[in-house]
Amino acid sequence: MSRRRLFGLGAAATAGLALASFAAASPVSGQTSPPGTTSPAGHPADATEAWRLLTEGNARFVQGQPSHPHQDESWRDSLVEGQNPFATVLGCADSRVPPEVLFDQGFGDLFTIRSAGEVLDDAVVGSIEYGVEHVGTPLVVILGHAQCGAVAAAIDTVNGEGHLEGDISSLVRDVEAAVRATPADSDPDAFFAACVENQVRRTAAMLLERSDIVRDAVEGHGVQIVTAVYDLETGQVNRID
Repeated sequence: MSRRRLFGLGAAATAGLALASFAAASPVSGQTSPPGTTSPAGHPADATEAWRLLTEGNARFVQGQPSHPHQDESWRDSLVEGQNPFATVLGCADSRVPPEVLFDQGFGDLFTIRSAGEVLDDAVVGSIEYGVEHVGTPLVVILGHAQCGAVAAAIDTVNGEGHLEGDISSLVRDVEAAVRATPADSDPDAFFAACVENQVRRTAAMLLERSDIVRDAVEGHGVQIVTAVYDLETGQVNRID
């Protein structure tokens, strides 16, 4: 495995949660507002409005005019007693893809989980379930990104190139299925991009398969899952579903 790709992979970290510490500060399980209304904190309570708010924030970021909302002392103090984020975001652990920055959001706006390559393990699935069921976010975003190191490493592995050791190898094996399911392309950059998109879609599908809580929320309570890819060069988040 090349030095460039290994360093691009970064830490294979997941955002495990201390659920007990959040429980007292979170809404009642399943508590939502009617579609088209806003939450008590002024956040959109339905998935369509939540995605609109994210895209508007990303547009400000792309234009170089972020407003950096909800980052002052008074707002921080207002969150001491509880949180009311409007979207759960599973993104890559890559240091170049912080959701709060690229969506131009602040403290308490996003319930963020990060895992290299958006790989699902029990902690990641449980964290998403917590965001959906206990925190009450109406939107789940699975966010991949261009030049993902985990996907690059999986491509190398499928091609018989390089060698991985430790738990990184287990992580990369989880991404291999997306690479093997991607049609061959004579353009390696196009193939890489297609693999990134396939990994995001596969993660969304696996989440619905693995989690009864998320599946029930989607089928019966108006929660939506959006898949998207972040472009490192332009800063734009592109929805792919």
